[in-house]
Amino acid sequence: MTDTPHHVPQPSSAEANAITALTTPDDTAKAVVIYSGGMDSYTVLHRALRAGFEVHALSFHYGQRHSRELETASRVCQQLGVAHQVVDIRAIHGLIGNSALTDATQTMPDGDYDADNMAATVVPNRNMILLSLAIGHAINIGANVCFYGAHGGDHVLYPDCRPEFVERVNDVAAIADFNPVRIAAPYLHASKHTILADGLSMGLDYAQTWTCYLGGEYACGQCGSCRERLAAFATQGIDDPLAYAAPEKMS
Repeated sequence: MTDTPHHVPQPSSAEANAITALTTPDDTAKAVVIYSGGMDSYTVLHRALRAGFEVHALSFHYGQRHSRELETASRVCQQLGVAHQVVDIRAIHGLIGNSALTDATQTMPDGDYDADNMAATVVPNRNMILLSLAIGHAINIGANVCFYGAHGGDHVLYPDCRPEFVERVNDVAAIADFNPVRIAAPYLHASKHTILADGLSMGLDYAQTWTCYLGGEYACGQCGSCRERLAAFATQGIDDPLAYAAPEKMS
C-alpha cells in the first residue's frame, strides 16, 4: 500500500476543463455504468454516484484472458451496495477473439501504448457491442444515460474510445428506441493522470482496481496498461498501491 499523501493531488484548472459534465436537465435518476473493474471505470462509477445517480453497474465477460477485473468490480459494488450484473457474453468469443486480450495463444505486447506494438490489444468492435447492451439495459430499467470510461489517452489506439465514435453512438442511441439514451464519457478528453487526480480528490482507493492485461497474482508492470497506470501515479508523485511483479523493471 502507498503512503497517503499529505496534500491530495487535485486536477489543474486545465485538466478540470477536460472533465465533461456528468448530468443534464433531462437525465433520469437511474444511470447505467459500464464497469470493468479498472481505474477509469472505477472513477466514472464514483463520479456517477457523487452526481446522485442510482447506479446500475454492468460488467461483461466476453472471453477476456482473465477475470481479475470482473472479480474486483463485483467486490467493489458489493461494498458500495451498488446494483451490479456480470453479463456472460462468452458465446460471441469466436466472433471477436482475434486479439491479444482474448486469445491466450498470442503474445501480450510489452511497452508503452503505441500503435505499432499495442494494436494487437484491440478487441474488434468491443465498445459498440458493450454500449449496445448497456443501452438496452438502460431502457429496460427506465434510465436514459449510460456511462463509460473512454479517455484521451485511448484515442491514438482505440477507435471506439474517440470523440467521433461517442458522438455517432449518441446519435444512434437517440433514435434506436422510443426512449432515447445518452452516452456519457466524462473523461473523453482527459488524460490518465487527470482521471487519477480526480479520483484522488474524491479519496478513492485505487488498490480496489485491476488494470494489468495479465491475470497473475501481481500486476506485471510491463504491459501497456500497467505502464500507463504507473506513469499516471508517477505524475501525481505517489506510489501505486497495487503490488507488482519484478518492480525493478518498472522504470
